[in-house]
Amino acid sequence: GSKPTNQHAATKRPDHIIAGMKGRDCRMQITKSWMTLPLALAIVMVPSQVRVHPHVFAEAKLNVEIDGTGTVSKLSHVWKFDEIFSETVMFEFDKDADGKISAAEQAEVSKTIVESIGEYNYFEAVIDNGKEVKMAKPADLVAAFDDKTLVVSYSNAPVAPVRMAGKVSFGIYDPTFYTAIDFIDDTDLAVAGAPASCKAAVIRPDAEDAIAQNKGSLTEQFFTDPQGTDMSKI
Repeated sequence: GSKPTNQHAATKRPDHIIAGMKGRDCRMQITKSWMTLPLALAIVMVPSQVRVHPHVFAEAKLNVEIDGTGTVSKLSHVWKFDEIFSETVMFEFDKDADGKISAAEQAEVSKTIVESIGEYNYFEAVIDNGKEVKMAKPADLVAAFDDKTLVVSYSNAPVAPVRMAGKVSFGIYDPTFYTAIDFIDDTDLAVAGAPASCKAAVIRPDAEDAIAQNKGSLTEQFFTDPQGTDMSKI
């Protein structure tokens, strides 16, 4: 049978958390990973004059935890995927076609996702005073269904310690722009344990600037309407 396709044409843009301490002042910037543009701006022109099409959509929450020494201890994520993509995952991984995901099938979904996002630093753009931070592989990623909605949760930490000094930013997004991760409210990005002197700010980058900065990561799927959701781009 034919597979469901995701034909959303809304363009999203990456947003961020920046946290840092300068002298006794701590500045925190959160770049929310995606912000939905108004429907009238759903199509954005890029240099090649083609249309922009993220194909998978998720509503997200992020919690950054800081320990007592001012070091980032972990980033915790929850992503709730759109109906069409959730149906596609169910269709692809429900091998016995019983309309449910068994424990074994769920483990396969989780494995596929962690391997896929691992190619892109787990969709985490953590910058420590201008230097990109490598993130550890999540040991606890779980992909489960809440009714018919695919929900993915995981946590991980920087491979090397990151202290809240100077300027540290946390951006959560897919650099290929195939998946649009949407933090609906600023409160969906939280920081726990930050020093009292820390100040937080949510930054919403310009869509065209974000695309230009990540043009090296864009795939053909970004520029075209897929015939079916590509599970390698989950």
